[in-house]
Amino acid sequence: MNLDNASQQELQSWEKKLVVKYQQFKDADLKLDLTRGKPGNAQLDLADAMEDLPINKMILEDGTDLRNYGGLDGIPAARKLGGEMLGLPEAEVICGDHSSLSLMYLYMLHAYYHGSQGADTAWAKESDVKFLAIVPGYDRHFTICEEFGIKLINVDIKDDGPDMDRVEELVSKDPQIKGMWCVPKYSNPTGCVYSDKVVKRIAELGKIAGSNFRVMWDNAYGVHDLRENPQQLANVMDYCRKYETEDNLILTASTSKITVAGGGISFLGASVENLEHFRKRLAVMSIGPNKLNQQRHLIFLKNIEGVRSHMQKHAELLRPKFNMVQKHLEIGLAGKAMGNWCNPEGGYFVSFNSNPGLAKEIIRLSGDAGVKLTPAGATFPYSLDPEDENIRLAPTFPSVEDLDQAMQVFVTCVQLASVRQRM
Repeated sequence: MNLDNASQQELQSWEKKLVVKYQQFKDADLKLDLTRGKPGNAQLDLADAMEDLPINKMILEDGTDLRNYGGLDGIPAARKLGGEMLGLPEAEVICGDHSSLSLMYLYMLHAYYHGSQGADTAWAKESDVKFLAIVPGYDRHFTICEEFGIKLINVDIKDDGPDMDRVEELVSKDPQIKGMWCVPKYSNPTGCVYSDKVVKRIAELGKIAGSNFRVMWDNAYGVHDLRENPQQLANVMDYCRKYETEDNLILTASTSKITVAGGGISFLGASVENLEHFRKRLAVMSIGPNKLNQQRHLIFLKNIEGVRSHMQKHAELLRPKFNMVQKHLEIGLAGKAMGNWCNPEGGYFVSFNSNPGLAKEIIRLSGDAGVKLTPAGATFPYSLDPEDENIRLAPTFPSVEDLDQAMQVFVTCVQLASVRQRM
Protein backbone atom coordinates (compact mmCIF):
# COMPACT_ATOMS: atom_id res chain seq x y z
CA MET A 1 0.00 0.00 0.00
CA ASN A 2 1.19 3.49 -0.87
CA LEU A 3 0.60 6.29 1.63
CA ASP A 4 -0.44 8.64 -1.14
CA ASN A 5 -3.31 6.36 -2.19
CA ALA A 6 -4.49 5.12 1.21
CA SER A 7 -7.86 6.15 2.64
CA GLN A 8 -8.26 7.10 6.30
CA GLN A 9 -9.90 3.77 6.97
CA GLU A 10 -7.00 1.92 5.36
CA LEU A 11 -4.50 4.00 7.33
CA GLN A 12 -6.27 3.19 10.61
CA SER A 13 -6.28 -0.52 9.83
CA TRP A 14 -2.62 -0.39 8.82
CA GLU A 15 -1.70 1.46 12.01
CA LYS A 16 -3.38 -1.16 14.22
CA LYS A 17 -1.41 -3.98 12.58
CA LEU A 18 1.84 -2.05 12.92
CA VAL A 19 1.21 -1.34 16.61
CA VAL A 20 0.85 -5.08 17.28
CA LYS A 21 4.10 -5.81 15.41
CA TYR A 22 5.89 -2.95 17.15
CA GLN A 23 4.79 -4.17 20.58
CA GLN A 24 6.23 -7.60 19.81
CA PHE A 25 9.61 -5.99 19.20
CA LYS A 26 9.34 -4.06 22.48
CA ASP A 27 8.44 -7.24 24.35
CA ALA A 28 11.53 -8.96 22.93
CA ASP A 29 13.75 -6.65 25.03
CA LEU A 30 16.25 -6.07 22.21
CA LYS A 31 19.55 -4.26 22.76
CA LEU A 32 20.94 -3.43 19.32
CA ASP A 33 23.16 -0.50 18.37
CA LEU A 34 23.52 1.17 14.96
CA THR A 35 24.82 4.51 16.22
CA ARG A 36 28.48 4.74 15.12
CA GLY A 37 30.45 3.58 12.11
CA LYS A 38 32.80 1.21 13.90
CA PRO A 39 34.53 -1.81 12.35
CA GLY A 40 33.08 -5.14 13.38
CA ASN A 41 35.15 -7.59 15.41
CA ALA A 42 35.77 -9.78 12.38
CA GLN A 43 37.22 -6.78 10.54
CA LEU A 44 39.57 -6.06 13.43
CA ASP A 45 40.62 -9.72 13.44
CA LEU A 46 41.97 -9.27 9.91
CA ALA A 47 44.89 -7.30 11.34
CA ASP A 48 45.85 -9.90 13.96
CA ALA A 49 48.80 -10.91 11.80
CA MET A 50 50.32 -7.47 12.45
CA GLU A 51 52.52 -8.77 15.26
CA ASP A 52 55.18 -7.11 17.36
CA LEU A 53 58.32 -6.11 15.51
CA PRO A 54 61.34 -8.43 15.43
CA ILE A 55 64.47 -6.80 16.81
CA ASN A 56 66.08 -6.50 13.37
CA LYS A 57 63.22 -4.33 12.10
CA MET A 58 63.49 -1.62 14.76
CA ILE A 59 66.40 0.22 13.14
CA LEU A 60 66.06 1.67 9.64
CA GLU A 61 68.75 1.47 6.98
CA ASP A 62 69.78 5.07 7.67
CA GLY A 63 70.43 4.17 11.31
CA THR A 64 67.21 5.67 12.74
CA ASP A 65 66.25 3.80 15.92
CA LEU A 66 62.46 3.59 15.88
CA ARG A 67 62.37 3.08 19.64
CA ASN A 68 63.74 6.54 20.34
CA TYR A 69 62.49 10.11 20.17
CA GLY A 70 62.41 12.14 16.97
CA GLY A 71 61.12 11.83 13.45
CA LEU A 72 58.38 14.45 13.71
CA ASP A 73 57.13 13.79 10.16
CA GLY A 74 56.94 10.01 10.62
CA ILE A 75 59.13 7.39 9.00
CA PRO A 76 59.74 7.81 5.24
CA ALA A 77 58.04 4.57 4.17
CA ALA A 78 54.90 5.50 6.11
CA ARG A 79 54.84 8.95 4.52
CA LYS A 80 55.17 7.30 1.13
CA LEU A 81 52.21 5.03 1.88
CA GLY A 82 50.20 8.05 2.98
CA GLY A 83 51.15 9.75 -0.26
CA GLU A 84 49.91 6.76 -2.25
CA MET A 85 46.59 6.91 -0.39
CA LEU A 86 46.20 10.68 -0.81
CA GLY A 87 47.70 11.04 -4.29
CA LEU A 88 50.70 13.08 -3.12
CA PRO A 89 54.49 12.77 -3.10
CA GLU A 90 56.13 11.77 0.17
CA ALA A 91 57.43 15.31 0.71
CA GLU A 92 53.86 16.61 1.06
CA VAL A 93 52.76 14.12 3.73
CA ILE A 94 53.15 13.88 7.49
CA CYS A 95 52.43 10.55 9.20
CA GLY A 96 51.06 10.71 12.73
CA ASP A 97 49.45 8.47 15.28
CA HIS A 98 46.13 6.66 15.14
CA SER A 99 43.59 9.46 14.59
CA SER A 100 43.19 11.65 11.52
CA LEU A 101 40.56 13.48 13.57
CA SER A 102 43.36 14.65 15.87
CA LEU A 103 45.32 15.96 12.90
CA MET A 104 42.24 17.75 11.54
CA TYR A 105 41.55 19.36 14.89
CA LEU A 106 45.18 20.38 15.32
CA TYR A 107 45.30 21.88 11.84
CA MET A 108 42.12 23.87 12.48
CA LEU A 109 43.55 25.09 15.79
CA HIS A 110 46.78 26.01 14.01
CA ALA A 111 44.96 27.94 11.28
CA TYR A 112 42.63 29.67 13.72
CA TYR A 113 45.06 30.83 16.39
CA HIS A 114 48.52 30.74 14.82
CA GLY A 115 47.81 31.15 11.12
CA SER A 116 48.17 28.61 8.34
CA GLN A 117 51.21 30.49 7.01
CA GLY A 118 52.22 32.76 9.85
CA ALA A 119 50.61 34.97 12.51
CA ASP A 120 49.24 37.46 9.99
CA THR A 121 47.10 34.71 8.43
CA ALA A 122 45.37 33.61 11.67
CA TRP A 123 41.58 33.35 11.30
CA ALA A 124 41.22 34.62 14.88
CA LYS A 125 42.29 38.07 13.66
CA GLU A 126 39.13 38.24 11.55
CA SER A 127 35.93 39.77 12.92
CA ASP A 128 33.88 36.80 11.77
CA VAL A 129 34.91 33.33 10.61
CA LYS A 130 32.65 31.00 8.64
CA PHE A 131 32.89 27.52 7.15
CA LEU A 132 30.73 25.67 4.65
CA ALA A 133 29.14 22.49 5.96
CA ILE A 134 28.17 20.00 3.28
CA VAL A 135 24.95 18.43 4.57
CA PRO A 136 24.07 15.85 5.55
CA GLY A 137 27.62 15.36 6.73
CA TYR A 138 30.03 14.19 9.42
CA ASP A 139 29.13 15.43 12.90
CA ARG A 140 32.71 15.56 14.18
CA HIS A 141 33.69 18.03 11.46
CA PHE A 142 30.92 20.32 12.61
CA THR A 143 31.89 19.91 16.26
CA ILE A 144 35.43 21.10 15.52
CA CYS A 145 34.10 24.33 14.05
CA GLU A 146 31.62 24.75 16.88
CA GLU A 147 34.54 24.38 19.32
CA PHE A 148 36.21 27.45 17.79
CA GLY A 149 33.02 29.44 17.40
CA ILE A 150 33.23 29.22 13.61
CA LYS A 151 29.83 29.82 12.02
CA LEU A 152 28.68 26.94 9.82
CA ILE A 153 26.68 27.51 6.64
CA ASN A 154 24.77 24.57 5.20
CA VAL A 155 25.23 23.53 1.57
CA ASP A 156 23.30 20.56 0.24
CA ILE A 157 25.04 17.53 -1.18
CA LYS A 158 23.93 16.08 -4.51
CA ASP A 159 24.53 12.68 -6.08
CA ASP A 160 27.91 13.83 -7.43
CA GLY A 161 29.06 15.96 -4.49
CA PRO A 162 28.34 19.40 -3.03
CA ASP A 163 26.01 21.83 -4.78
CA MET A 164 28.88 23.71 -6.41
CA ASP A 165 26.75 26.51 -7.80
CA ARG A 166 25.81 27.36 -4.22
CA VAL A 167 29.38 26.85 -2.95
CA GLU A 168 30.85 29.18 -5.57
CA GLU A 169 28.16 31.79 -4.98
CA LEU A 170 28.80 31.86 -1.23
CA VAL A 171 32.60 31.76 -1.42
CA SER A 172 32.87 34.46 -4.09
CA LYS A 173 30.61 36.89 -2.20
CA ASP A 174 31.84 36.40 1.37
CA PRO A 175 35.58 36.59 2.13
CA GLN A 176 34.86 35.60 5.74
CA ILE A 177 34.18 32.04 4.56
CA LYS A 178 37.52 30.42 5.38
CA GLY A 179 36.92 26.86 4.27
CA MET A 180 34.70 23.86 3.74
CA TRP A 181 34.59 20.26 4.89
CA CYS A 182 34.63 17.47 2.31
CA VAL A 183 34.40 13.67 2.55
CA PRO A 184 34.96 13.14 -1.18
CA LYS A 185 34.65 9.37 -1.52
CA TYR A 186 31.69 7.52 -0.01
CA SER A 187 30.69 10.70 1.74
CA ASN A 188 29.47 10.34 5.32
CA PRO A 189 26.54 9.54 5.37
CA THR A 190 25.22 9.66 1.78
CA GLY A 191 27.88 7.43 0.24
CA CYS A 192 28.31 9.63 -2.84
CA VAL A 193 31.62 9.94 -4.70
CA TYR A 194 32.53 13.42 -5.92
CA SER A 195 32.55 13.59 -9.71
CA ASP A 196 35.58 14.81 -11.67
CA LYS A 197 33.71 18.01 -12.48
CA VAL A 198 33.00 18.69 -8.80
CA VAL A 199 36.61 17.97 -7.78
CA LYS A 200 37.84 20.37 -10.47
CA ARG A 201 35.49 23.13 -9.27
CA ILE A 202 36.55 22.62 -5.65
CA ALA A 203 40.19 22.95 -6.70
CA GLU A 204 39.36 26.29 -8.35
CA LEU A 205 37.79 27.79 -5.22
CA GLY A 206 41.08 29.28 -4.10
CA LYS A 207 40.91 31.63 -7.08
CA ILE A 208 37.63 33.21 -5.96
CA ALA A 209 37.77 32.81 -2.16
CA GLY A 210 38.96 35.28 0.45
CA SER A 211 42.40 35.05 2.02
CA ASN A 212 43.58 31.90 3.81
CA PHE A 213 40.75 29.73 2.51
CA ARG A 214 41.19 25.99 3.16
CA VAL A 215 39.42 22.94 1.74
CA MET A 216 39.52 20.24 4.43
CA TRP A 217 39.62 17.10 2.27
CA ASP A 218 38.91 14.18 4.63
CA ASN A 219 39.40 11.13 2.43
CA ALA A 220 38.47 8.74 5.23
CA TYR A 221 37.01 6.09 2.91
CA GLY A 222 39.34 6.34 -0.07
CA VAL A 223 40.03 2.58 -0.17
CA HIS A 224 36.80 1.33 1.42
CA ASP A 225 35.15 -0.13 -1.68
CA LEU A 226 32.37 -2.72 -1.40
CA ARG A 227 31.96 -3.55 -5.09
CA GLU A 228 34.27 -4.43 -7.95
CA ASN A 229 35.27 -1.71 -10.43
CA PRO A 230 34.35 1.16 -8.10
CA GLN A 231 34.01 4.76 -9.20
CA GLN A 232 37.40 6.47 -9.06
CA LEU A 233 37.97 9.76 -7.26
CA ALA A 234 39.90 12.39 -9.20
CA ASN A 235 43.18 13.64 -7.73
CA VAL A 236 42.25 17.00 -6.26
CA MET A 237 45.86 18.12 -5.74
CA ASP A 238 46.59 17.61 -9.45
CA TYR A 239 43.80 20.07 -10.21
CA CYS A 240 45.09 22.45 -7.53
CA ARG A 241 48.55 22.45 -9.10
CA LYS A 242 46.94 23.30 -12.44
CA TYR A 243 45.10 26.27 -10.94
CA GLU A 244 47.93 27.24 -8.54
CA THR A 245 45.73 26.72 -5.50
CA GLU A 246 47.87 24.11 -3.72
CA ASP A 247 47.98 26.15 -0.52
CA ASN A 248 44.18 26.07 -0.27
CA LEU A 249 44.05 22.30 0.24
CA ILE A 250 44.54 20.11 3.33
CA LEU A 251 44.10 16.34 2.96
CA THR A 252 43.75 13.67 5.65
CA ALA A 253 43.35 9.90 5.85
CA SER A 254 44.19 7.07 8.23
CA THR A 255 44.32 3.30 8.60
CA SER A 256 41.88 3.34 11.54
CA LYS A 257 39.24 1.44 9.55
CA ILE A 258 41.89 -0.57 7.69
CA THR A 259 43.86 -2.21 10.50
CA VAL A 260 42.82 -1.50 14.10
CA ALA A 261 40.59 1.44 14.95
CA GLY A 262 42.36 2.30 18.20
CA GLY A 263 45.88 1.84 16.90
CA GLY A 264 46.21 2.80 13.26
CA ILE A 265 48.36 5.51 11.70
CA SER A 266 47.16 8.81 10.22
CA PHE A 267 48.23 11.13 7.42
CA LEU A 268 48.02 14.83 6.72
CA GLY A 269 48.90 16.06 3.26
CA ALA A 270 49.45 19.64 2.12
CA SER A 271 51.72 21.89 0.12
CA VAL A 272 55.32 22.08 1.26
CA GLU A 273 54.78 25.62 2.54
CA ASN A 274 51.68 24.64 4.51
CA LEU A 275 53.56 21.74 6.10
CA GLU A 276 56.49 23.95 7.00
CA HIS A 277 54.22 26.13 9.15
CA PHE A 278 52.22 23.20 10.55
CA ARG A 279 55.38 21.49 11.79
CA LYS A 280 55.87 24.37 14.21
CA ARG A 281 52.71 23.30 16.03
CA LEU A 282 53.76 19.64 15.97
CA ALA A 283 57.16 20.51 17.40
CA VAL A 284 55.55 22.21 20.38
CA MET A 285 53.16 19.39 21.26
CA SER A 286 55.15 16.29 20.26
CA ILE A 287 58.62 14.78 20.22
CA GLY A 288 57.62 12.41 17.49
CA PRO A 289 54.91 9.86 16.68
CA ASN A 290 54.89 6.14 17.46
CA LYS A 291 57.37 5.07 14.81
CA LEU A 292 57.27 1.43 15.93
CA ASN A 293 53.57 1.31 15.11
CA GLN A 294 54.24 2.90 11.74
CA GLN A 295 56.84 0.23 11.02
CA ARG A 296 54.41 -2.52 12.06
CA HIS A 297 51.92 -1.16 9.56
CA LEU A 298 54.49 -0.97 6.77
CA ILE A 299 55.60 -4.56 7.27
CA PHE A 300 51.95 -5.68 7.31
CA LEU A 301 50.48 -3.54 4.51
CA LYS A 302 53.68 -2.85 2.51
CA ASN A 303 52.20 -0.44 -0.06
CA ILE A 304 48.98 0.75 -1.65
CA GLU A 305 48.47 -2.56 -3.42
CA GLY A 306 48.77 -4.33 -0.08
CA VAL A 307 46.19 -1.94 1.33
CA ARG A 308 43.77 -2.68 -1.50
CA SER A 309 44.26 -6.41 -1.11
CA HIS A 310 43.57 -6.15 2.61
CA MET A 311 40.46 -4.03 1.98
CA GLN A 312 39.01 -6.73 -0.26
CA LYS A 313 38.80 -8.87 2.87
CA HIS A 314 36.93 -6.06 4.61
CA ALA A 315 34.54 -5.84 1.68
CA GLU A 316 33.73 -9.54 1.90
CA LEU A 317 32.69 -9.04 5.52
CA LEU A 318 30.75 -5.82 4.93
CA ARG A 319 28.84 -6.64 1.74
CA PRO A 320 26.36 -8.98 3.47
CA LYS A 321 25.64 -6.27 6.05
CA PHE A 322 24.97 -3.53 3.51
CA ASN A 323 22.93 -5.99 1.43
CA MET A 324 20.85 -6.77 4.51
CA VAL A 325 20.06 -3.08 5.01
CA GLN A 326 19.03 -2.68 1.37
CA LYS A 327 16.94 -5.85 1.48
CA HIS A 328 14.79 -4.62 4.35
CA LEU A 329 14.47 -1.10 3.01
CA GLU A 330 13.37 -2.39 -0.40
CA ILE A 331 10.93 -4.99 0.93
CA GLY A 332 9.46 -2.81 3.64
CA LEU A 333 9.47 0.68 2.16
CA ALA A 334 9.89 0.71 -1.63
CA GLY A 335 6.87 2.19 -3.37
CA LYS A 336 5.13 3.21 -0.13
CA ALA A 337 5.96 6.96 -0.19
CA MET A 338 7.71 6.65 3.17
CA GLY A 339 11.14 8.03 2.35
CA ASN A 340 14.22 7.44 0.25
CA TRP A 341 17.73 6.13 0.84
CA CYS A 342 21.13 5.65 -0.75
CA ASN A 343 22.69 2.39 -1.89
CA PRO A 344 26.42 3.15 -1.51
CA GLU A 345 29.20 1.25 -3.23
CA GLY A 346 31.54 1.71 -0.28
CA GLY A 347 32.17 3.50 2.96
CA TYR A 348 30.48 2.91 6.30
CA PHE A 349 26.96 4.35 6.22
CA VAL A 350 23.54 4.34 4.62
CA SER A 351 21.68 7.66 4.59
CA PHE A 352 17.90 7.42 4.99
CA ASN A 353 15.55 10.36 4.47
CA SER A 354 12.12 9.93 6.03
CA ASN A 355 9.17 12.06 5.10
CA PRO A 356 9.83 15.55 6.51
CA GLY A 357 9.19 15.92 10.22
CA LEU A 358 9.61 12.26 11.15
CA ALA A 359 13.30 11.54 11.87
CA LYS A 360 13.08 12.29 15.59
CA GLU A 361 9.94 10.21 15.99
CA ILE A 362 11.36 7.24 14.07
CA ILE A 363 14.53 7.32 16.16
CA ARG A 364 12.46 7.56 19.37
CA LEU A 365 10.30 4.61 18.36
CA SER A 366 13.38 2.56 17.40
CA GLY A 367 15.09 3.35 20.69
CA ASP A 368 12.01 2.34 22.70
CA ALA A 369 12.00 -0.94 20.81
CA GLY A 370 15.66 -1.63 21.65
CA VAL A 371 17.46 -0.35 18.53
CA LYS A 372 19.73 2.65 19.10
CA LEU A 373 20.27 4.96 16.14
CA THR A 374 22.40 8.05 15.64
CA PRO A 375 20.53 10.99 17.21
CA ALA A 376 18.31 13.00 14.90
CA GLY A 377 20.08 16.05 13.52
CA ALA A 378 23.56 14.62 14.05
CA THR A 379 24.38 14.96 10.34
CA PHE A 380 23.79 18.73 10.45
CA PRO A 381 25.59 21.57 12.24
CA TYR A 382 24.31 22.33 15.72
CA SER A 383 22.27 19.07 15.49
CA LEU A 384 19.57 20.98 13.62
CA ASP A 385 18.15 19.14 10.62
CA PRO A 386 15.85 21.79 9.10
CA GLU A 387 13.53 19.15 7.65
CA ASP A 388 13.85 16.62 10.50
CA GLU A 389 14.26 13.85 7.94
CA ASN A 390 17.82 12.51 7.77
CA ILE A 391 18.79 9.33 9.63
CA ARG A 392 22.28 7.84 9.44
CA LEU A 393 22.35 4.05 9.55
CA ALA A 394 25.66 2.46 10.59
CA PRO A 395 25.58 -1.24 9.63
CA THR A 396 29.26 -2.15 10.02
CA PHE A 397 29.53 -3.12 13.69
CA PRO A 398 26.55 -5.47 14.34
CA SER A 399 26.53 -9.05 13.14
CA VAL A 400 24.46 -9.85 10.06
CA GLU A 401 21.95 -11.62 12.32
CA ASP A 402 21.61 -8.61 14.64
CA LEU A 403 21.36 -6.31 11.66
CA ASP A 404 18.56 -8.43 10.23
CA GLN A 405 16.59 -7.96 13.43
CA ALA A 406 17.48 -4.27 13.81
CA MET A 407 16.32 -3.45 10.30
CA GLN A 408 13.00 -5.18 10.86
CA VAL A 409 12.47 -2.89 13.83
CA PHE A 410 13.63 0.19 11.91
CA VAL A 411 11.35 -0.45 8.93
CA THR A 412 8.38 -1.04 11.24
CA CYS A 413 9.10 2.26 13.01
CA VAL A 414 9.31 4.11 9.70
CA GLN A 415 6.01 2.61 8.62
CA LEU A 416 4.30 3.37 11.92
CA ALA A 417 5.50 6.98 12.09
CA SER A 418 4.63 7.56 8.42
CA VAL A 419 1.12 6.15 8.71
CA ARG A 420 0.41 8.13 11.87
CA GLN A 421 1.55 11.34 10.20
CA ARG A 422 -1.13 10.88 7.52
CA MET A 423 -3.95 9.99 9.89
